[in-house]
Amino acid sequence: MNKEYSVLLLPGWQNSDADHWQSRWEQAHGYQRVQQHNWQQPLRGDWTVQLNEAVLAAPAPVVLVAHSLGCILTAWWARHAPPAVVGKVQAALLVAPGDVEQADLRQNLPGWVPIARQRLPFAAVVVGSQNDPYCRLERAQQLAADWGAQWVDAGAAGHINSASQLGDWPQGHALLQDLVKDSVHGKR
Repeated sequence: MNKEYSVLLLPGWQNSDADHWQSRWEQAHGYQRVQQHNWQQPLRGDWTVQLNEAVLAAPAPVVLVAHSLGCILTAWWARHAPPAVVGKVQAALLVAPGDVEQADLRQNLPGWVPIARQRLPFAAVVVGSQNDPYCRLERAQQLAADWGAQWVDAGAAGHINSASQLGDWPQGHALLQDLVKDSVHGKR
């Protein structure tokens, strides 16, 4: 977008492939992906450190764009990182949070429970789907409420990933632009 802020992309478990909207946004807009040491067997502590270092290294105020496990990471990091570091984040777009407390995900992603459910200290929008296999609609809405985030219903969009065939997902990018306009530019 511009140099007034840094957009950090937080993919979920197994990273975002080339057809994922996050990867397309990275290519089209120059956003920075937070790289993790192990995308297949993520460790919450390690992922938290990587996010913390990326925020510290950002040259401008930060906007987070998280998908799935990246949403869960964002909430956990916001609760546990030093307040001065968290203060660099102006806003977060949290898309299709993965419910790591449901049995099958808990088994595949050990060490990611409980989900941090405090009010986030920055503006946030949660986008959820009516038929996400990794998080029931009601659960996503409850996470949005717990985090103090605006809720956006994406309709029947699956996990809002490559399989959803969203392409560049212009609707999502418009949400990001509105969030930035309202929070980074002081209209919140």
